[in-house]
Amino acid sequence: MTDYIKGSIWGLIVGDALGVPVEFKEREALRKHPVTDMMEYGTHYQPKGTWSDDSSMMLCTLDSLGDKGEIDYDDIMARFASWLYEGEYTPYGETFDYGGATYNAINRYRNGTAPLECGGKGERDNGNGSLMRILPVVLYQFEKYQHFVHCNRPAIIQPICRVSALTHAHPISLLGCGLYAQLLGALINYKHYNVSAKPCDNLLDLATLAMEDNLVDWIGYDGAFENYYNSNEYKRLKDMRAFAALPEDEIKSGGYVVNTLEAAMWCFLNTDNFTDCVLKAVNLGYDTDTTAAVAGSIAEW
Repeated sequence: MTDYIKGSIWGLIVGDALGVPVEFKEREALRKHPVTDMMEYGTHYQPKGTWSDDSSMMLCTLDSLGDKGEIDYDDIMARFASWLYEGEYTPYGETFDYGGATYNAINRYRNGTAPLECGGKGERDNGNGSLMRILPVVLYQFEKYQHFVHCNRPAIIQPICRVSALTHAHPISLLGCGLYAQLLGALINYKHYNVSAKPCDNLLDLATLAMEDNLVDWIGYDGAFENYYNSNEYKRLKDMRAFAALPEDEIKSGGYVVNTLEAAMWCFLNTDNFTDCVLKAVNLGYDTDTTAAVAGSIAEW
């Protein structure tokens, strides 16, 4: 396993564990008493270093890819069910945190629904529950398709979006995972391999270029994507220089998938090391574990 893969995986888990004790805390409270290191108990009354559903579901996906050697949607869902109902992939054999859309999707799977039909498709099914766990699939595709450079983009992006659809199948969630994949691939290429599919002068320009690629044509679902892609949902991420300059008060950090992707990227672009990035993410408050998990996955390189 290459160093950047290990770094991304550990970065996600550390960010998750850092945020667990203060999940749902308001930003103002954390401004007065900021998180500076691992804490214990708190929101979920868990020991120091405990990870949550973010890491557990990511580990389910990682284990499936390792065992199967391919993306096996049924196997991933079966492992999700083992996590939710049997405490597999948790620190202490007990599941203590999960989202409603994820719970409903896994229940549908247990009741016989085909894996790719399990995810919620409604507007209210756009929590960050697929974005938080999609990392292993992105890394798998990144390695398989030689670092995303000069290759068949639909072949890369469509399986990533389908893994999102196991629990979150609305266009906003699928686009969020696709954009995260584009950004992660571009950043890894830039920082680890000194290569880019397009010319750029710096990280901000590179991230902006990655966001300008037309994911709508690659995802391969239906025409609804064009409306969401061109709406205000991800508009701010299309100019990373302007986005990075936004004040903290304009960055939301709740459970909505768009907010999580934005908050994680904003923290990454406004820090220059892993520790500062994940601490900034946690101290934004609200969905602290997932914001820090996604931020940690792109910061530990």
